[in-house]
Amino acid sequence: QVQVVESGGGLVQAGASLRLSCEASGRTFSKYAMGWFRQAPGKDGQLVAAVSWSGGIIEYADPVKGRFTISRENDKNTVYLQMNSLKPEDTDVYYCAAVSTRNDNYVGVRPYEYDYWGQGTQVTVSS
Repeated sequence: QVQVVESGGGLVQAGASLRLSCEASGRTFSKYAMGWFRQAPGKDGQLVAAVSWSGGIIEYADPVKGRFTISRENDKNTVYLQMNSLKPEDTDVYYCAAVSTRNDNYVGVRPYEYDYWGQGTQVTVSS
């Protein structure tokens, strides 16, 4: 079983930056595609960003393109989400997810494509 733990959320003002971290543990980290999703109460999860095991394939949701950057350090079993120029509409609970894959360049963009999920971290951006 894989455990996924996020950290780095918080309360910031509009225009500020945050970096979310996500560490996977419990099994060998290799060959996992990783993603960040956001979800408000009563709504479906939405992709924020996702990255392949190789790091060479990355997907971003349109609202965060140019502001957020996803990256990974496989030797540390960690994925990061650098969030710059934050806006009040970025406020949400952010979840990290992982899925095992044999394809180094596979990246999932839908919540159902992921097997393991963290507990979520709150990001609040005040105006």
